[in-house]
Amino acid sequence: MKKPKWVIAKEQAKRAAAQETVWLFGLHAVRDALLNPKREKLRLIVTRNALDRLGEAVAAGGLSPEISDPRKFAAPIDPQSVHQGAALEVKPLDWGRLEDVAVGEGPMPPRIILLDRVTDPHNVGAILRSAEVFGARAVVAVQRHSAPETGALAKTASGALERQPYLRVRNLADAMIALRDMGYLVLGLDGEAEQTIEAAIEGKRDRPLALVLGAEGPGLRNKTKETCDQLVRIDAAAAFGSLNVSNAAAVALYAIRG
Repeated sequence: MKKPKWVIAKEQAKRAAAQETVWLFGLHAVRDALLNPKREKLRLIVTRNALDRLGEAVAAGGLSPEISDPRKFAAPIDPQSVHQGAALEVKPLDWGRLEDVAVGEGPMPPRIILLDRVTDPHNVGAILRSAEVFGARAVVAVQRHSAPETGALAKTASGALERQPYLRVRNLADAMIALRDMGYLVLGLDGEAEQTIEAAIEGKRDRPLALVLGAEGPGLRNKTKETCDQLVRIDAAAAFGSLNVSNAAAVALYAIRG
């Protein structure tokens, strides 16, 4: 029996994802990836100076480093990248299902960040850092129209990519509904909202909370807004504009800390 076209396409996409690799660069990103036992590592290219600075991390990573001339750095990355003499080829991390990450015991009530078409890897990397600092369970983005794992994202995350779950789902609204079914209160960040974050969660800090942030400019899509339990805003001293999405994520995570 001949397989349907959609089945063939799904299998091809799965094989392509399995073959995909990422080049991480920069001392922090490479060191933390080398020390991460969950990260599948393929190839390490370093200058002698970087090798000395990475020290024990190289031994822990289990790869034989390739020594490169700093003037002709051999890794296939953008020549403008600030690689600090270290680049590591890896497979993307698999954090599992949203349902598995979102539930379970922890030292504080669960917090999750969802990103609606935030495509800038530097913004996503900064959000991952904030999520780790404030103890969020995960950062969730859509598979399309979002920032994938890249060297630029990992460098901005400064190691957080190795520790902070970053999940990419097919449909954001479905993920929001799934979180609601798990007991989460889903709040969308919107500068035009009437209620502040603090007011919306008064008496509810012990609940699981999910914050949804949109791309700078367009903000949240209408479908995303409709799926939120409530739209909230960050309280500001004056009407002077809006925060960068990564800054907004940090402020909002601080506001909803347990």
